Amino acid sequence: MSPSPVLGAYLFWSDRAERHGERLLARRLAEGKEDAARLDERRGIASTDRPDGPLIWLHAASVGESVSLLEMIRRMGEERTELSFLLTTGTVTSAQVLAGRLPARTIHQYVPLDLRSWMRRFLDHWRPDIAVLAEGEIWPALIHETATRGIPLAMINARMTERAYRRWRFARGASRRLLRRIAHVHAQEGATADRLLSLGLPAQRLEVTGTLKEGSGALPHDEAERVRIAGTLGGRPCWLAASTHEGEEALAAEAHRTALRSWHKLLLVIAPRHPDRAPAIVTALRDDGWRVAQRSAGEVITPETQIYLADTMGEMGLWYRICTASFVGGSLVDVGGHNPFEPAALGSAILHGSEIANFADIYDRLRAVAASRKVTAETLGPTLAEVLEPDVTARMAHAAWGVCSEGAEVTEKAMDLLFAMLDGVD
Repeated sequence: MSPSPVLGAYLFWSDRAERHGERLLARRLAEGKEDAARLDERRGIASTDRPDGPLIWLHAASVGESVSLLEMIRRMGEERTELSFLLTTGTVTSAQVLAGRLPARTIHQYVPLDLRSWMRRFLDHWRPDIAVLAEGEIWPALIHETATRGIPLAMINARMTERAYRRWRFARGASRRLLRRIAHVHAQEGATADRLLSLGLPAQRLEVTGTLKEGSGALPHDEAERVRIAGTLGGRPCWLAASTHEGEEALAAEAHRTALRSWHKLLLVIAPRHPDRAPAIVTALRDDGWRVAQRSAGEVITPETQIYLADTMGEMGLWYRICTASFVGGSLVDVGGHNPFEPAALGSAILHGSEIANFADIYDRLRAVAASRKVTAETLGPTLAEVLEPDVTARMAHAAWGVCSEGAEVTEKAMDLLFAMLDGVD
């Protein structure tokens, strides 16, 4: 294969860019996007020893991607007790969510920046037997250094957005050389498969399997806390605005105002995607006249509470179990939506906006069996009032569970692929 000038230039720069990497880390640290206590991990310096025996390295882009791997890791570890797992991510939020949730024999580390010297240091220490990329990120130094060492590399749960595709199509030579170093790809849907093929992935290495998130286990929760909160509610109906982004909290509050005309004791629980926005959210809601309680401040739900701000990490499983209907955020603003299988797996009826490009195929399947409702800012309130009827909620939740449970085979296929790679079976 002819060399790629673009890839060659990137790798040349990446091998000499430590000063750039340090400046980038300093800026991200100042912005609160890095963990000061673990910053060396971003330089490829491990914070713990490599375990003995075979090691599978799995890299996930962020929170949702890393969580989607946990059930697969757990099952693989139960089937082969000699295996250990290294799970890397690149965000502070992902590390916070994973804390306390990692399966047995699983280590979390931050992934190094995509600099060759830092990636070599990382690989020298961990020496993985196989490497797995979840989602569709293409990091040239990571892929190049892994392939150079002869470490088999797979991409599972692959999803390439139109935006990422547009960036890479102007460097087809580079993308072709990088993608051909990936032995196997499991794509979430046909659009991703088409984009990867267009960028140079050999067709025989590609299979469309669906999203791994379908096969994920239900989000965990503290059952004692669920019982306590349910007792506090005393039978009050409640709904959840989940993973909301800026602008969506105000829309949810207006929808709540509408639904209160039919459901007079209704409680709205807001779980923002980024809890650091909580002070601004509370201030805006209180300025608008709402009686708000904030979980991180230790404030409790009382009969007078109208909105409860659930601004704590790792508790989505709790709120999806408590709230019979959930609006999944990032869908009334230009974000692309968030994972609807989380509420589907826990019996919460699903509402969403039109901005769902990240999960369009999944939402299509949910709507096809009347498991979700598409809303606008204006129709969220009236639709919510209708969905809160117990018979409607029950029908939607049952249909969503049916779609969700079909996805177990996606996890099975991924496990079979990784075991075959580990055993050296082509």
